[in-house]
Amino acid sequence: MHFTSEKLLDDGVLEREFTLGEVPGVLWTPEPVSTPVPLILNGHPGGLDRMYPRLLGRARSCAAEGYAAATIELPGAGDRPPLVSVDEARADLRRALEAGGPVSDDIVDRLVLPLVEQAVPEWRATLDALLALPGIGGPVGYSGGVIAIGTRLAVVEPRISAAVLFAGSYVPRDMVEEARRVTIPLHVMLQWDDEGNDRQHALDLFDAFGSKEKTLHANMGGHTGIPRYEAEAAGRFFARHLK
Repeated sequence: MHFTSEKLLDDGVLEREFTLGEVPGVLWTPEPVSTPVPLILNGHPGGLDRMYPRLLGRARSCAAEGYAAATIELPGAGDRPPLVSVDEARADLRRALEAGGPVSDDIVDRLVLPLVEQAVPEWRATLDALLALPGIGGPVGYSGGVIAIGTRLAVVEPRISAAVLFAGSYVPRDMVEEARRVTIPLHVMLQWDDEGNDRQHALDLFDAFGSKEKTLHANMGGHTGIPRYEAEAAGRFFARHLK
């Protein structure tokens, strides 16, 4: 991990940009840190520059609760090399939605599975590097999307203790079976009228999760209409499991 910039924000949060191989990311930590703090990995749909204001807001909330927060760029997004097959699948998805027709399993698989296969090992390598830093000691949570990435991480990464997942993206059907192997506590948010999601498939995924503690918060509205109070509910969830 190579830090490329460091900035102390006005609320005392230390923001450091880094690269891990070809993967760029950002780490936010509350300052000063007297004892090692828990860590939340903040997932997003790609495009760090575009997502930065929202990610910063989430990181500030984490720091206020005494957590470090970190994020990395998705494969094929931002300045990373494009993933041609994923871009083609995204174009096919857009055409299917504009035509008002169903989104085929083939499109979803081509869109999501390459991201999962590449992003999950990158997240795990990032977690290795972050937990080796002074001041970060765990436990670790995952928050956000892409929900298929969060699902795979919850299966394969034993250091993640709890996850807040946003059911705001398509999930390959094979991953519904994979979700049965998830056992960590889950807090899942679903926008009922999300234009970029299959509601029934999202409900099927939630039903498949093998966790003994899993909570679904469904709110009316589209993809960007998550009520502000949901952030408070997610904060209480992490307080139960990371503190």
